[in-house]
Amino acid sequence: MVFIVAEIGINHNGDLKIAKKLIDMAVNAGCDAVKFQKRTIEKVYSKETLDSPRESPWGKTTREQKLGLEFSEKQYKMIDSHCKKKKIDWFVSCWDIDSQLDMRKFKTKYNKVASAMLVHKKLLHKIAEEKKHTFISTGMSTMKNIVDAVKIFRSHSCPFELLHSHSAYPMDVKEGNLRMIQTLQKKFNCNVGYSGHEVGSYLLPVIAVTLGATTIERHITLNRAMYGSDQSASLEKAGLNRMVRDIRLIEDILGSGKKIIWDSELPAQNKLRQVFV
Repeated sequence: MVFIVAEIGINHNGDLKIAKKLIDMAVNAGCDAVKFQKRTIEKVYSKETLDSPRESPWGKTTREQKLGLEFSEKQYKMIDSHCKKKKIDWFVSCWDIDSQLDMRKFKTKYNKVASAMLVHKKLLHKIAEEKKHTFISTGMSTMKNIVDAVKIFRSHSCPFELLHSHSAYPMDVKEGNLRMIQTLQKKFNCNVGYSGHEVGSYLLPVIAVTLGATTIERHITLNRAMYGSDQSASLEKAGLNRMVRDIRLIEDILGSGKKIIWDSELPAQNKLRQVFV
């Protein structure tokens, strides 16, 4: 069964009420998990970047904007409680080692390596030593980058799954290159999913499933017009519902690959072959 992850990321805009609404939206659509992003701002961005001017709902600098998008430990405890209440798994892609260590206290079932962090080898070792099933996004990466990351996870005997991805927000659908799913499967002999950043469309995830994708991850939002760099590349409620519905239908359509005589065929068999009996 395809594992469907609703990527909330930072689309909550630092508002716990929005985060809970997005979790509920994922639950109601039938998703298997929701995912957030976690950063220690001073570790991920330079002082020059953080001091640079940037208008946002939280102030006039990049530092204020980045801090406004981060949840505290107390808020993550509330997210953990809400997800347990709603019976949906949650996990986080951490962008630095401090964040990864901080999030261990929640004992989530999964880890995620963001495409941006694929070359951060020290972080990859910290993630892999936890031996949780880890989703590894491969956007803006060379095949050598992916080979190096896979070696780290295999050296720790950590279960992993690659996610074919494209790191433009939003992505031009003509650059989807979904056949990479099969290329990665063949080269690394592992499960491969798809993490999409295309505008609005749920078509690419559906096609990805027909090509053998084992996990689908899509950003979700309450409204694509909301503030935020990821909102336009996200699915709203209706789009998410359709995507999950169609993925589940395609799983049924594709079937097991084993030859079966269905009960529904028996009347035709009895009628159309009786002349030969």
